[in-house]
Amino acid sequence: MREDLEYAVVWALVKLLGILPRRAARSVGACVGAVAYHLLGRLRKTGLRNLETAFPEKTEAERSKILRKLYRNLGWLLGEFCQMSKYTRENTRKFLRYEGLERYLAARERGKGVLIVTGHLGAWELSSYYHSLMGYPMSIVIRRLDNTRVDRLVNDIRCLHGNRVLHKDDFARGLLAAMRHGETVGILMDTNMTPPQGVFVPYFGRLACTASGLARVALKTGAAVLPGFMVWEESERKYVLRFGEEIPLVATGDDEADALANTACFTAVIEDWVRRYPEQWLWVHRRWKTRPDGTREEAPVANSK
Repeated sequence: MREDLEYAVVWALVKLLGILPRRAARSVGACVGAVAYHLLGRLRKTGLRNLETAFPEKTEAERSKILRKLYRNLGWLLGEFCQMSKYTRENTRKFLRYEGLERYLAARERGKGVLIVTGHLGAWELSSYYHSLMGYPMSIVIRRLDNTRVDRLVNDIRCLHGNRVLHKDDFARGLLAAMRHGETVGILMDTNMTPPQGVFVPYFGRLACTASGLARVALKTGAAVLPGFMVWEESERKYVLRFGEEIPLVATGDDEADALANTACFTAVIEDWVRRYPEQWLWVHRRWKTRPDGTREEAPVANSK
C-alpha cells in the first residue's frame, strides 16, 4: 500500500512538472526545495555540519547561504528531470552545452573504454541524459531504489536515448564487460561506502570511505579516466557539461597501493570541482559516516541547535 502511494505521488509529480513550460517547472522545483530546506531539519543540520567540516573558515551565515542555494539547485534538478523526456538536440541549445567534448572523444578513440569520474554536483541526472541525447549513450552505475515501480519509472526516463543502468549490487562484471567493448561508464563516486568496497582517502581534509572499484577496473583494463560534471553557470544561465583532462593512473604493480592512490587522486579531483561550485554539491549526504576506527558518525538530531 505504501509503495503504491509513493509511486502515485512520484508519477503525478513527474507528469505535472513535465507538462509545464520548463521555466515554470524549475520555479515549482525551487519552491519544493525551499520548503524541504525548512521542513527537513535533520538533513539541514547534516548539511551545515558537513559544510563546517569542509569550510571551517567560512561564517555560519555563509555556510547557510550555500546550503539554501543547494536546495534551490536540487529543486531545479527536479524540474529538469521531469522535463527531460521532452528534450531534443534543438530545443536544448539555449540552456545546455558542452565544454571539453574533444577530450572525451579522444579518450573514446583509444578503444579501451572510458570511465567518467563524477558526483552529485550540479545536474548529475541531466548530464548522462544530455550526453546520450547528443549521440553518446553510456552506462550509469546507480543504487536500486527501494520502491521497484519508482525505480523502473526513473530508469525508463534515464534510458530514453540509449543509456544503460548498472546496479551497484552487481556492477563489477558489467564494468569489465563495458570496458572490453570500448564503452563509457559514469560512476558517482562521492558517496559514503563501507570496507572492503571502500577505502579511506582524504576529502576536504578528513578521511572518507570511498569506492575503489573504478580505480581497480581502470588499472585492470587500461580504460581512460576523465572527470565529467554538468554544472550551472549563472553568468550564462546555462548548464555546461564539462569534461576535464584525462587523469593519469598510478601503476606501480602493487594492486592495493595503486587502488588507494588512484582513488585518492579521483577524490581530490571531485573535491576541486566542489570547491569551485560549493552551492551545487549534495552536502546533505553523510559523506563521512563511516570512520576509519570502524564506528559510524551519528546522525544529527533534527531539533538540536
